[in-house]
Amino acid sequence: MSDKVYFIGIGGIGMSALARYYHKHGAEVHGYDRTETDLTRALAQAGMHIHYEDDIKFIPEGVDLAIWTPAVPNDHSELNWFRNSDVPLKKRAEVLGMISKAKRCIAIGGTHGKTTTSTMTAWLLRATGVDITAFVGGISGNMGSNFIEGDSDWVVVEADEYDRSFLQLYPEVAIINSVDADHLDIYGTEADVRKSYEQFARQVNKGGLLLLQTPDVKDDNTDWETDAVVHTFGTNQGTYNAHNIEVVVGYTVFDLQTPHHGILKGLRLPYPGLHNVRNMTAAIAAALYAGGDITKIPAAVEQFKGVKRRFEYIARTDKTIYIDDYAHHPAELEATIQAVHSLYPGIPVMGVFQPHLFSRTRDFADAFAAALDQLDVCVLLPIYPARELPMPGVNSELILGKMNSSHKQVVQKADLLDFIKNNQPRILLTMGAGDIDHFIQPLKDLLLE
Repeated sequence: MSDKVYFIGIGGIGMSALARYYHKHGAEVHGYDRTETDLTRALAQAGMHIHYEDDIKFIPEGVDLAIWTPAVPNDHSELNWFRNSDVPLKKRAEVLGMISKAKRCIAIGGTHGKTTTSTMTAWLLRATGVDITAFVGGISGNMGSNFIEGDSDWVVVEADEYDRSFLQLYPEVAIINSVDADHLDIYGTEADVRKSYEQFARQVNKGGLLLLQTPDVKDDNTDWETDAVVHTFGTNQGTYNAHNIEVVVGYTVFDLQTPHHGILKGLRLPYPGLHNVRNMTAAIAAALYAGGDITKIPAAVEQFKGVKRRFEYIARTDKTIYIDDYAHHPAELEATIQAVHSLYPGIPVMGVFQPHLFSRTRDFADAFAAALDQLDVCVLLPIYPARELPMPGVNSELILGKMNSSHKQVVQKADLLDFIKNNQPRILLTMGAGDIDHFIQPLKDLLLE
């Protein structure tokens, strides 16, 4: 274990989990991030040293490991200082792979659904008697963190396909819950995305368990060659088959047929949407494989408190409902919007969406438009660039022009609060992976005035 660790991009959800891991194991943790957030403030309060200016003067002497995330631009001066130094410099994914190799690993992959499913899996295992360690991509409502350390030999990790990071993992159990075109700035084509997932499947331990969502993931276009045992999960199909699904007073209730444990009847999930039923089905399958107590599964499912920024209720009164979600891919937007409509039929929904990345906006403009047309009123913020430079002709107006809705407009961030105040939506839905989360508290305060 290193004594002094430096993080470049320490405020990222995956990086902050690693920072907590090293800090808990006695390392002195330093790091840079571009902006101060609730996450970085929490790390600083725990005793870590964080700054927000890209300047090598903040790098202390004696660093024996530097960890960086590909979200940091290549011209970052601190990153390049470490590249030219003798200090070992490793990507976040490589470090996570090193840590997970020492344990029995449950890895959750998929173009979307990773964070919810990994958090469900970690919670179910904890609640059913397996003291797991977990690195997840969101703040768990049940466990209050994105990093939990346990004493068992099991670890739950989120397998991120960006930059092919998940190929650093060699899990005993792997879940793949979606394979859609995304990160085409890295992969180029959807076929290349699938090839990386095929490689990930081949890395599952011999005799382990590969869980594939059906029908979307387990299809004829993908070669799931693996030495693991393969099971499928889905709604009304699959070896783990969620069926008899209905919405009952705030719960999605379903029965689950399993291949080895019979039927779990009347499971009550306090979250909407068939996608969340599938996520929970996969989590239950992994928990049962890892030795979770099946008699405790129903209570654990009902007690699941979700993930921060995953269909998170910010305000829920007789006057106003405000839900926030991290959705940033067209399929995620569609699932989230449909879930809101299913819970509140007939009530108009205003959605505020901040596109994330110029390349993703360019690649999926048509699909974004189709998903956002399901809103009654759509507000688009300017694109959040993250690591990218602007691209000619690629902006939020590109999506707007492809939409059929007559209730749509682009609003600048500085004008958003006034727009919401003047329109007073009955249901407000904010979506995006950029800095739209900075509006959550101001919008909540505004709506609850």
